[in-house]
Amino acid sequence: MSATPAHLAGRYARIAEQLQALFHEGPKAADDPVARMATACALLHHKMPHFFWTGFYLLRGDRLAVGPYQGPLACAVLPGPDGVCWEGVRRGASVIVPDVHAFPGHVACDERSRSEIVVPLRDAAGTVVGVLDVDSDRPDAFGEADRAGLERVVALIHG
Repeated sequence: MSATPAHLAGRYARIAEQLQALFHEGPKAADDPVARMATACALLHHKMPHFFWTGFYLLRGDRLAVGPYQGPLACAVLPGPDGVCWEGVRRGASVIVPDVHAFPGHVACDERSRSEIVVPLRDAAGTVVGVLDVDSDRPDAFGEADRAGLERVVALIHG
């Protein structure tokens, strides 16, 4: 049974609050963006049952290189211009794909992925420097509650 949008929104709010505390409070605060990405991936991946693969791809020149992630083995590099991750970079906005097999140019790192959401990662100046990529092995697994929640989490990485 899928969680309701209100339940998801509450879960994302609790995750964001936990990450905010981990990133900004106390002697063990994480001020390194890579440490923040790794922590966010681990927490999201283990708290959200519809997540199959959870990770960051970072812009490195004209390609996206895999960063911290949780889940099965990932594509190490996405050279572009195809794929949902590159679409998120081009748009500078989140992309929700209910059926990855229907997305033109989809890059299949794992054939078990059925749906996907990509959220742009911005540095402190607001420049897109990568994306958070989340796949599900369920079709149509992501909605507006996921978009809003993940955008809130991603804003904490450089914020």
